[in-house]
Amino acid sequence: MQRNSTSSIILPATARRQRLRAAIAGPHCIAPVSVFDPISARIAHELGFPAMMLAGSVAAVAVLGAPDMAILTLSELVDLARRICRVSDVPLIVDADHGYGNALNVRRTIEELEQAGVSAVTIEDTLLPDPFGSGGVPSLIPLEEAVGKIKAALSARSDPNFMIIGRTGGAGLADTDEIRRRLCAFAAAGADMVFVRGVETATQLKLVTAGLETPVFLGTSNRDLANVDRLSDTAVRIVLKGHLPMMSAYQAVHEAMASQLDGRSPPPALSARDLERLTGQDSYEQFLEAFLGGGVRRESHHL
Repeated sequence: MQRNSTSSIILPATARRQRLRAAIAGPHCIAPVSVFDPISARIAHELGFPAMMLAGSVAAVAVLGAPDMAILTLSELVDLARRICRVSDVPLIVDADHGYGNALNVRRTIEELEQAGVSAVTIEDTLLPDPFGSGGVPSLIPLEEAVGKIKAALSARSDPNFMIIGRTGGAGLADTDEIRRRLCAFAAAGADMVFVRGVETATQLKLVTAGLETPVFLGTSNRDLANVDRLSDTAVRIVLKGHLPMMSAYQAVHEAMASQLDGRSPPPALSARDLERLTGQDSYEQFLEAFLGGGVRRESHHL
């Protein structure tokens, strides 16, 4: 399915949140697409994706050109999320890492991202940033503290349609029983979904989600496990399949720059007309005519 990506009227945030909740309540698992800027969000809108994901790691690269080491600030994340939400009707899920501090910081994180138009936020139980002496080896915060963060997030939202997702980084850091205990605790605290990352087999998935009635969000690198049709028969209702769009975009930039430097023929590129469509130039031409006495179409700037 393909639809117009340049409509000047975007659905209100509540309507987008309701759309995401309806998808989660349905019988099928969905796979959000990873986005990193407004144009990638418009492409997701145009192609008809059911949801978008802005990961903390992706935001760190897009905003700072930095690795995922909890260097990105809340204000930088919120600003990028707001820019994405203003151009697309597709619900945006944001990975807010550890909530940028303790439970009080989590409240502020939720308030800011809700006002930015985000549809759902994940809050995780990883100890961030890495403390002195950790050697870069991640660890988990105490379960009681993690649950407190989920409760703080729930108390901070003003729109009940806005989804709070409790995430554990436990896979690889804790045993199956501990991962399940954390997911169940997040669900009991009222999280709308629970997120588990690093599960790589169907057996592991069954063990860590045993007894859960809350919908599950799965992050995995196993392509077979990430099959949405198979996952639709489980508690999983969202599966994240990585961040290929950003990686592919930067690879294309590298190839285009290298071809200019070497004098080679450039690789295939977006046409000027496609860029006009994705930036909504026709709408802006209409605004010129309606509000500034325009009416003469401007020549495209060929990039």
